[in-house]
Amino acid sequence: MKILLVLCLCICTLPIYQSLADELDEYDDYGLDPKDKEGAVIDPRGHRPVSRGRETYVPSGGAPPPISGRGRYRGRPTAAPTTSKQEQKEEQPDAGGCTHASERMGVLCPNGCELKNTILKQERNVKPAVTELKRGVEELNRDTNSIYKYVNGLSDELRERQRVTDGNGQLVGEYTNDLESQHAFIKEAVNTNFPSNIRILQGIMDTLRSKVQRISQAIVAQRDKCKDRCTVTCPIPVVSGKECEDIYRKGGTESQMYYIRPDSFYKPYRVYCDQTTLDGGWTTIQNRMDGSVDFGRRWDEYRRGFGNIAFDTGKNYCNTPGEYWLGNDRISQITKMGPTEILFEMGDWSGAKTQARYQQFTVQGEASNYMVSIAGYSGTAGDTLLTGASELFGENRTMTIHNGMMFSTYDRDNDKWTPGDPSKQCSREDGGGWWYNRCHSANPNGRYYWGGSYTKYMAKHGTDDGMVWMNWKGSWYSLKSMCMKIRPFFQQ
Repeated sequence: MKILLVLCLCICTLPIYQSLADELDEYDDYGLDPKDKEGAVIDPRGHRPVSRGRETYVPSGGAPPPISGRGRYRGRPTAAPTTSKQEQKEEQPDAGGCTHASERMGVLCPNGCELKNTILKQERNVKPAVTELKRGVEELNRDTNSIYKYVNGLSDELRERQRVTDGNGQLVGEYTNDLESQHAFIKEAVNTNFPSNIRILQGIMDTLRSKVQRISQAIVAQRDKCKDRCTVTCPIPVVSGKECEDIYRKGGTESQMYYIRPDSFYKPYRVYCDQTTLDGGWTTIQNRMDGSVDFGRRWDEYRRGFGNIAFDTGKNYCNTPGEYWLGNDRISQITKMGPTEILFEMGDWSGAKTQARYQQFTVQGEASNYMVSIAGYSGTAGDTLLTGASELFGENRTMTIHNGMMFSTYDRDNDKWTPGDPSKQCSREDGGGWWYNRCHSANPNGRYYWGGSYTKYMAKHGTDDGMVWMNWKGSWYSLKSMCMKIRPFFQQ
């Protein structure tokens, strides 16, 4: 009877033992041999799933060196050794059985110990299989998730493609309708508009052909008249001087062509003297009136001078100035003889005239690239040389001031617009030689446009390259006439 009671007790307590054993196994390998531990597989990522084919490892940068040197504190004093009081193990009464895994549970009956050993042995065999099965379940779970995501992606892509296909079908329908309307329009134009336009163009071509024939006849007639070279002879007055003011004081009061000789070491040369404007004495250094002379010249030509000084209009002397530039060497020589003033006279295509006058005007020699100095403005045209274009502001206005600039031509770049860069050269774009900054507010030597107004589509480089004075007529109005005159400055 006692034996039966003991067996019943052992059987009832077996589930308790099994649960306790499972809980202990979650934290250690209690009761396992070292050989069994060597066969266990350890997952370094624990419960984190691995994304196959996508996971990359980025190594961290090198760790900084540790702080070295002497510490802030001295060593601590050694504490007196203390004897730890060992906990006395409670002895269990010897009842003829083995000790339970938990000492508080008392002792086990002999049959219970044998049952425990048997269960532990079975657990050694079953536990690796369970672990492997668990790992397989986790891997299957990951694969299932990947397949689920892949299927969802295929579904989304299928819906997107269906949407694109529907949109393409709608777009094709719209294009088809547009193509049909364009076809109808072209068919109508070919059948109706083109024949009438062709007839109009044929009429225009006939008109142009007749005009070309008339121009050809005029050219032939002109060529016959110009078989012999034209000669211009003008009697030059005997009176001469250093410049036109000197000639005026010597009695040369008629406005015409004279010889002047600023320096006795150089030969005399011809100039046109204006002896009527503002009490006379003006030496004309530049004149433009009909575009007959091209001012897009090289450096050497601007240095020597070019053009026609004057011509006769029936008075038996050269009383009318031609288009010319006196020459930078000569202009520099005259202005460095003493204080010199300059007068700009200009006119538009409606007959209006205006002027700008500066009491001080000096041009340095070729060694300084004919640098110009100007001061003392008065007049009605607007001060462009000293203050720049009035329609601009700030830096944009400052870069149109001409005072202090060096002379530039298309083959000698001395402006302030990226020096040395041939693609950014004011003289090349604005049609003539001048004291360019970056680039201009006045361009007396620019291209000559008939009629006044012009556009960037008419300009060679799309810039305001006309003969302009911006503070009077703006950038896109090319003046009809321009004349620059100098004389010694004196108080009136």
